[in-house]
Amino acid sequence: MAVFLGIDIGTSGTKTLVVNEQGEILAEANQGYPLYHPRPLWSEQDPEDWWQAVIQTVRKATAAAQVRPADVKAIGLSGQMHGSVFLDKRGRVIRRAILWNDQRTAAECRELEELAGGRKQLIRMTANPALTGFTAPKILWLRNHEPKNFERTAKILLPKDEIRRRLTGECATDVSDASGMLLLDVRRRRWSKPLLEKLQLDESLLARCVESEEVTGTLTPQAAELLGLTTDCLVVGGAGDCAANGIGTGVVRQGILSTSLGTSGVVFVHCDQVQIDPEGRLHTFCHAVHGKWHMMGVSLTAGGALQWFVERLCAELGEKVYEVLTAEAQQVPAGSEGLFFLPYLAGERTPHADPLARGCFVGLTLKHGRGHLARAVMEGVAYALRDSLEIIRSLGVPVRQIRASGGGARNPLWRQIQASMFGQKVVTINAEQGPAYGVALLAAVGAGYYKNVEEACAATIRVVSETKPHRPSIATYDKGFPVFQELYRALKPLFRSIDAL
Repeated sequence: MAVFLGIDIGTSGTKTLVVNEQGEILAEANQGYPLYHPRPLWSEQDPEDWWQAVIQTVRKATAAAQVRPADVKAIGLSGQMHGSVFLDKRGRVIRRAILWNDQRTAAECRELEELAGGRKQLIRMTANPALTGFTAPKILWLRNHEPKNFERTAKILLPKDEIRRRLTGECATDVSDASGMLLLDVRRRRWSKPLLEKLQLDESLLARCVESEEVTGTLTPQAAELLGLTTDCLVVGGAGDCAANGIGTGVVRQGILSTSLGTSGVVFVHCDQVQIDPEGRLHTFCHAVHGKWHMMGVSLTAGGALQWFVERLCAELGEKVYEVLTAEAQQVPAGSEGLFFLPYLAGERTPHADPLARGCFVGLTLKHGRGHLARAVMEGVAYALRDSLEIIRSLGVPVRQIRASGGGARNPLWRQIQASMFGQKVVTINAEQGPAYGVALLAAVGAGYYKNVEEACAATIRVVSETKPHRPSIATYDKGFPVFQELYRALKPLFRSIDAL
């Protein structure tokens, strides 16, 4: 038997899947770990926690799948993007990793854009503007605020690539994850030498770049013993979690777009050629498909907004709270009878890049009840996703099929709201394991069991349901969308006043 492991180093925990040649999931294992907030808006983790979670989940998953060590032919790695692991010349971790959701680098983002020659010049070099979540501002922060640690730094790795180093001894990264460092020439799929020179950063600090299915090494004897595998096991480039999810949902051809409703919301579209939003509202990154790219919009609080509503306002409904709220929301007409919800509970990324944005209900009257509030939350998240979709459409990127994934895709009402909000049929697929599944397929490609990523996805991923838009609801949402957009513009000055209180 030949099986492949997909390992996803997430923010809340690590997931490992065991997948066979036919794409069937034989077993999975999960393990969580702490998130540290030493100061307000700071977010850190200990890479040792990731490593121990990898060891435990690999052992548990392979035992549950009842596979022999030699059956595991290759490993694919995915993980949270943008995180910074700082290593000294002996390969020791210097400090806890600074994560994607850390907000300490606002000043460094301004510094970076100035050093690059302005925001537009930075977008020309890297296809993206400077955002606090990206890696490059974190490197500048270390140089500015912890100069002794910066002087000790010999290598800077992303989370999944620190795991690769411990598995193989190799320092490598794939182009999809490297895109989120804000140091990659995304068009040419290599480090941007002009930007590194402007930032006075030596390229030797960075890992070598590879394509996602490329083999980067084999397990060291020590790693093989810890995981219960063999030194013949390959480790491929893998992908950042969003691109890996794109593989796992089959978004590997022009015209296919996915919406993912997890804690955050992601709109992700495949591009055969580089296409860049000149205003920097969308991310343009290298895809995990060899020689291809993707565009992506991110809403920071999507499924997390409904979770907040449930936990803070509806806990008394018990275990069936989501079923109860969905049933009540289904009784409310599209548009929630004039009630809007801005889902900016943690600020917003696309299209506003505004950490000071706030969540709010607007339009409340005595008519509105709990079902209206629940539906307004779902609609507010869908409006936020439409913000990204409309930018993608305006740039001429074709969208012939929309695939819904993530926890929110399991809710039939939320799928219906999305279909009507987008004015387009929404489908779901058989694969629901996201990034870990995507990199397991990449491992199968790298090991030679599929010719390429497109062939692997065609063999394993299929559409299983369709949700058509409701015509009267389309008209309602088309009228409501400009109101939703104007609400942010009107409230933006007040968000700053609130923050200053």
